[in-house]
Amino acid sequence: MNAADHILDVIGDTPLVLSHSVAADVDSDIYLKLEYVNPGSSVKDRPALQIVEDAEESGQLPPGGTIVEATSGNTGMGLAMAAAVKGYSCIFVMPDKMSDEKIKALRAFGARVVVCPTAVEPDDPRSYYSVAERLAEETPGGFLANQYHNPSNPKAHYLDTGPEIWEQTDGELDVLVATMGTGGTISGIAKYLKEKNPEVTVVGVDPIGSIYYDYFKTGEMTEAHSYLVEGFGEDIIPSTMHFDHVDEVVRVSDKECFQYTRRLVREEGVFAGGSAGGAVCGAIKYAEQLDEPANIVVLLPDSGARYLSKIFDDDWMRENGFLDEPWGDATIGDLLDKKDDGGKVYTAESGETVADVIERMKQYGISQLPVVDGDEVVGLINESEVLDHLLGEGAHGDAVDELMTTSFAVVEPGERIGPTGDMFQDGRVLLVLDDDELKGIVTKIDFIDFVTNYL
Repeated sequence: MNAADHILDVIGDTPLVLSHSVAADVDSDIYLKLEYVNPGSSVKDRPALQIVEDAEESGQLPPGGTIVEATSGNTGMGLAMAAAVKGYSCIFVMPDKMSDEKIKALRAFGARVVVCPTAVEPDDPRSYYSVAERLAEETPGGFLANQYHNPSNPKAHYLDTGPEIWEQTDGELDVLVATMGTGGTISGIAKYLKEKNPEVTVVGVDPIGSIYYDYFKTGEMTEAHSYLVEGFGEDIIPSTMHFDHVDEVVRVSDKECFQYTRRLVREEGVFAGGSAGGAVCGAIKYAEQLDEPANIVVLLPDSGARYLSKIFDDDWMRENGFLDEPWGDATIGDLLDKKDDGGKVYTAESGETVADVIERMKQYGISQLPVVDGDEVVGLINESEVLDHLLGEGAHGDAVDELMTTSFAVVEPGERIGPTGDMFQDGRVLLVLDDDELKGIVTKIDFIDFVTNYL
């Protein structure tokens, strides 16, 4: 009889499908790698099994032990499936923004699910990272799967997913596009593909609010902010995220992720989750920049069945403002062109004094200045930091480096206006970079002034 021995034997060998409608406006061919066809409905089945098997081999996971993990849901599902077959217990710790479907699915496997607040720092004892570590230590026979730092995560994709893609494309792919969460998926696949052909371009996709895009562009650790799309983006840099294998990063908004997700199922019958919508959106944005057509493979991480109460619920989409805005395809570059100063930007040099900054702010009537070191933006200084510094008995002769912040987000001139509105949180401003050259600065009032012209 032609049958698998158990459910774990049918992980992998997911299909590759050419996109037609959603990618119709670009010249490149965009192929969708349908990872939701895995038995646990996501790409995370692959590293989950690898993590368990490697832990068994090393003795870290004893017979009858308990697997503990901080997860957005999909890795938990893969681990729970492996645990059911192999006889382990599971405890999963999840952020509170995750869909109810994911929580209930994990509990269906008999797992204990602990829900933690999303809006706390990673090292906060309430964060889902910290709680998972504590539970693993406190539980007899506990094993922390630790997908954010476990080399078995990218290893699974180097051994399996990468070779699958190479074989399915006959080695004729030009670009791989994948979302970045733990980084294991993109890092493992990219390592394999670049060993086969160093000319393959690897493009990561990051949601607004995550730190990856800014870190990739500037090398600086900026503050993470909340976003609603699940399964990718981070507020830390996991050791499983290998940027040396990534050639470019494209940023997407919650709204773009959700709208492309809905388009995929309605126009192409591809019932995938929000990270898949983000990946396809990112692939199309990248394809629009190319001078000639390319073969682009996009990895779709999970199933839409886990988001029925969110992305596929019109009321939820409407309540969260994810239905079309009036300013359409207007870009950050359009906004700079409309500014009274034409988007002219004034900067402070690293090493300049507070007195220098005050004089420049007075001279040009501005309230903040990017701080540059040569051609690199290293921070931001605004009048609030200057005031706090002086009130705190700081001196006019102190270097601006002592009080600059990273309360900014990096954007490019071609980015659409609508999605960037999510980035004006906690007093942040937008620094406009084009090929690493600082082109302008956008504040809340600049944004408000521009978009009101469309209302």
